[in-house]
Amino acid sequence: MKVLLIGGGGREHALAWKLVQSARVDKLWVAPGNGGIAGETTVNGEPVECLPIGADDLPELAKFAREHQPELTVVGPDNPLAMGIVDLFKEHGLRIWGPNKEAAQFEASKVFAQDFMARHGIPTAKAGTFDFATAAKAFAMELNGRCVVKADGLALGKGVLICKSVEESEAAIDSVMIDREFGDAGNQVVIQEFLEGVEVSLHVLCDGRTAILFPTSQDHKRALDGDKGLNTGGMGTYSPAPFLSEEELQAVTRTVVDPWLTGCRAEGIDFCGMLYPGLMLTADGPRVLEFNARWGDPETQVYLMRLETDLVDLFEACIDRRLAEMDVHWKPEAAVCVVMASGGYPGSYEKSLPISGIEEAEAMEGVKVFHAGTEMDDDKLVTSGGRVLGVTALGETLLAARNTAYAAVEKIKFEGSHVRGDIAAKALED
Repeated sequence: MKVLLIGGGGREHALAWKLVQSARVDKLWVAPGNGGIAGETTVNGEPVECLPIGADDLPELAKFAREHQPELTVVGPDNPLAMGIVDLFKEHGLRIWGPNKEAAQFEASKVFAQDFMARHGIPTAKAGTFDFATAAKAFAMELNGRCVVKADGLALGKGVLICKSVEESEAAIDSVMIDREFGDAGNQVVIQEFLEGVEVSLHVLCDGRTAILFPTSQDHKRALDGDKGLNTGGMGTYSPAPFLSEEELQAVTRTVVDPWLTGCRAEGIDFCGMLYPGLMLTADGPRVLEFNARWGDPETQVYLMRLETDLVDLFEACIDRRLAEMDVHWKPEAAVCVVMASGGYPGSYEKSLPISGIEEAEAMEGVKVFHAGTEMDDDKLVTSGGRVLGVTALGETLLAARNTAYAAVEKIKFEGSHVRGDIAAKALED
């Protein structure tokens, strides 16, 4: 079958890598793709073709799909989902995986998600939603400034500001609502109480009727070791995370996933795709911090290293509303992904820096290097983004996977590269 994949980051490289492992895929286009995706091939030796079409260019994507008729389109990033790419493709009779525009609101609007959780009794932080900075500051003061300020709309994973004082909270609210640091995403804000605990990432594949909970993982959002520095799109992750037992996972299904699915049905929201709730494990039980409406990045990298089930089969079962028939199988090994970022990320950084050592890293057993911000420049691989590579390793134990991932990182070089040195460290503490 012919498949079109939308996106060009590390998540999409992992999806492309897994899609071409399916014997059912004999042609894969990726729009726009990246320097690593272009090096993948299908099982019959057909090179993956990267298209010069942006992930947000919905008219051109639809035009290409109408002309080339892929049997399946898979959407990676949040923005095209929020813009309604699924609705557009369905209007043209095209088969596509991902939530429609209404369902994508769970990520595209933090106000929508927060209000939905309140309506359906989903455990979350004490929170308020605000149109004006004055009211937002008053609520933040009620929380003694210990709060999280979230821009309502999409902000490339950076529209979340953690505050520990009234002064910090007021400055954060001003930056979002007054200074418009995240543009129109800051028209409204959600203010949440600051929750103490361990944060884990859950992934739930859903066809609107059935929800399948994936194994646990844990992302590392802050730029620096010890969860210090600015928020990023994610500096590394691992799976499984040891903080939830199987019994506790089932409890999360009962308290979070089931009420969410029931609420969707009650409100006529047809969610067909991946729900990714960020969960804080507090002393008072699990609390949902936010919802995402697509695979996490870099969680996708570790999940797809562990996934044994054919990804095409999963996507098609989702579209056809027959997830209940599917058994999803996972490798018992652990996986760790360490992100190599450009110096200065998530602030300003230099681009077009040559990269070396990837072949040496991938020669190591159990290692796959997923490209995020790379491109080819006259047959030379160079940096093109903030998060450049996701160096990912499988291991019999979490410690083995972690050691292998960092050993692979040591083999890869580009000027100014930055990594966190403590990915998965919390899981390995005595």
